[in-house]
Amino acid sequence: MTTLVAQIAPQRSTQYSALAETLAAPELRLSPLGADVTNLSMVTMGGQRYLKFDLPVAPAASQRVELGMFAMTSAYFAHYDGVGELAGPLLRPLDLPAAFTLPPDLVTTRRYRGKTNEIFTHFLCNVARFSSEYATQPWSALRVLDPLAGGGTTLFVALTLGADVAGIEQNRDDVKSTVAFLQQYTREARIPCSLKEERLKKLGLRWRFTLGKPPQTCTLANGDAVQAAALLPGYRPHLIVTDLPYGIQHQGALEALLSAALPVWAAMLQPHGALAFAWDATRFPRQQMVALVESVSPLIVCNAPPYTDLAHRVDRVIKARDVLVARR
Repeated sequence: MTTLVAQIAPQRSTQYSALAETLAAPELRLSPLGADVTNLSMVTMGGQRYLKFDLPVAPAASQRVELGMFAMTSAYFAHYDGVGELAGPLLRPLDLPAAFTLPPDLVTTRRYRGKTNEIFTHFLCNVARFSSEYATQPWSALRVLDPLAGGGTTLFVALTLGADVAGIEQNRDDVKSTVAFLQQYTREARIPCSLKEERLKKLGLRWRFTLGKPPQTCTLANGDAVQAAALLPGYRPHLIVTDLPYGIQHQGALEALLSAALPVWAAMLQPHGALAFAWDATRFPRQQMVALVESVSPLIVCNAPPYTDLAHRVDRVIKARDVLVARR
């Protein structure tokens, strides 16, 4: 038996520290390692919060790569109650191989109004992958779609993990600023990058990036998320990850969006793929959201623990942001 502890991911805001502590255990439980985890608990050592758990054996190299790509935890340590006459707890750092294919500051450098916390976006990507039939596939073998891309945070997170990505955003200014940022970032970071701009008849515009070594693709389309299949013909994502707009104040508007869009997104999704999205459950309770998703699409919602333990407070307005995961 091996005992490990993981430091809760440090955050600039105490608000997001609480977020990380809330979601660290579910992220581990949902991962491929989760089935072997026992004695999972939160502990405090030296004034720091850690996630403590047991595994049958020390994690293999591939498992250490996975641990290093978790969102809600950072450094990992082997835990000892004591060594010889030296009383514990004692911690030995666990070597976690670098696994990101692009610099992580691709995600953090760009700031814009309404940007979702980066580690939460990373968490959404991880949970979608863990919940699909592709949980043990490397990110480099996967395609990710964000049909409500906003400023591109989901796309940038998935790119750093190694996936090919595509996003749709209706606001043309947002798309153009994302394109301009990615061009400037890759130029300054000396990352190989080529760009092709396409005009889509009666639909909008589309930009196709090829960047990095080995090359990854990033496609950005300006248009309506309901027309995702037309904007991205032939694109079959393994995972769909998005953050539903919090600015929608009326439940009816959110229902209308999902009723029209979910059948389209589900048809694009690879068999055995997964959809993960976050929404403001303060006004739209989980039970109603589950019923809506399953009534308008062929997707099957994951609605047992730990999937039902993902709700958390964001601020004084969004008192309960929740996460829904569904499989095709």
